[in-house]
Amino acid sequence: MEHSRQRFSQRLFRRPRELLTRYLPTRRLTLVVALLAPLWLLSRWTDVTVVPIAAIAMVLFLVVIDLLFTPNARTVEVHRTLPPSVGVGDTIEGRYTILHHTRRTLKVALFDAIPRAVGEYTVTPRLFKIPARQSADAIIALTGRNRGVHEVGPIVLRVSGPLDLVQRALRYTPDDQITVMPSVAGARGHHLQALQRRTRVAGARALRLRGASASFGGLRDYVPGDDPRHVDWKATARRTRMTSKEFVVEQGQTLVIAIDAGRMMTQYAGDRPRFEYALSSALLLADVALAGGDRVGLIVFNDDVRAYVAPQRGAAARKEIRAALTTAAATLSEPDYAGAFKTLAARQRRRSMIVLFTDVVDPRSSGAVIAHTVHTAQRHVPLVVALSNDQLVRAAVPSPTASLDTLYDAVAAEELLLARADALERMRQRGVSVLDTPPRAMTAAVINRYLELKDRAAL
Repeated sequence: MEHSRQRFSQRLFRRPRELLTRYLPTRRLTLVVALLAPLWLLSRWTDVTVVPIAAIAMVLFLVVIDLLFTPNARTVEVHRTLPPSVGVGDTIEGRYTILHHTRRTLKVALFDAIPRAVGEYTVTPRLFKIPARQSADAIIALTGRNRGVHEVGPIVLRVSGPLDLVQRALRYTPDDQITVMPSVAGARGHHLQALQRRTRVAGARALRLRGASASFGGLRDYVPGDDPRHVDWKATARRTRMTSKEFVVEQGQTLVIAIDAGRMMTQYAGDRPRFEYALSSALLLADVALAGGDRVGLIVFNDDVRAYVAPQRGAAARKEIRAALTTAAATLSEPDYAGAFKTLAARQRRRSMIVLFTDVVDPRSSGAVIAHTVHTAQRHVPLVVALSNDQLVRAAVPSPTASLDTLYDAVAAEELLLARADALERMRQRGVSVLDTPPRAMTAAVINRYLELKDRAAL
């Protein structure tokens, strides 16, 4: 009983607040009230008190009329059209369409609540004058900032009555979502580049693919020199002439993308963390490989394996990889290379190309990368993508007027760069392919090296 009484009192006091926020006075009503205010001075004379009362009554009557004829949510529609996804740092366009069914020109102010993950929150209204029974469009620009799936906020329209004395707030809550994912800007160019390279290689020479399997391709007449094991004796008896089986080499390979999500990847390179550049490059590399018929898998790790996608082909692989990269996050923990490579050894026994996105700076991490990539090279084809640190390079070259503390920092930076160069060289000497590249140029460099290794039939 007490609970029911509390709910009744809450609804009782909430109702006036809802009315105050749903109906708002316009500037015209404010001006009318201000102009009628001097009439209250006449109330000092009892003989003319009826004048201000009549004026106020007239204003209230006009306000009520305006309220009754103000359009509602049944006569005014708004539709929001948004792309399903946007890349980090990319800008796309969305659209609002406002349609009304009244017989007069409608004045509308549009307010929205776009989350900061895809745009700057603003309360600046978009104003429209829409002719009778027509529609108006508004374009909004959305820029991806924080990866993930984000709910887009409600829409509020403020529509004016025929006398423009009162505005009614109409609230709409469409079930809109937008996914902020790693940037795929330039994907079309990389796909064309891969297609051109595959076409050029196919026309230039025949490749013998190590580790590739063969599948039955058809029957043909026996030619002297054919492997006797490929003779199809049943077809020979049926056709009364020697017939051989023809096999087609399956050129699809297996690619596993490994991404370090440890502390070094949280450092910024320009306006974005280095981790974001790695995710964008990994996503484009996966798209190019899948378009070429390869099986593609993914592992994201820091102090533990955070995401794993088993190698597969086609749209299913693309969907799972994009979902994993959209929610991936770098942390300040140290990467566990041993655990990551142990997981790969247990789950991926087939010979594969493993592309590792990481940062090799301090001797401890570089030693772990060297040990595990060299061991992995005995079974797989590793490619280490080492993200260079522009800030570290600049710190190693102090200005002539630098302070003593700056000189100490420059010496420390120089030692780290030397240790990094030594680690990369040791990996190269032990048969590990290494790509040392700045984050901004990483995508093109990674895809070029991947296509190069495919051309050389490294697998």
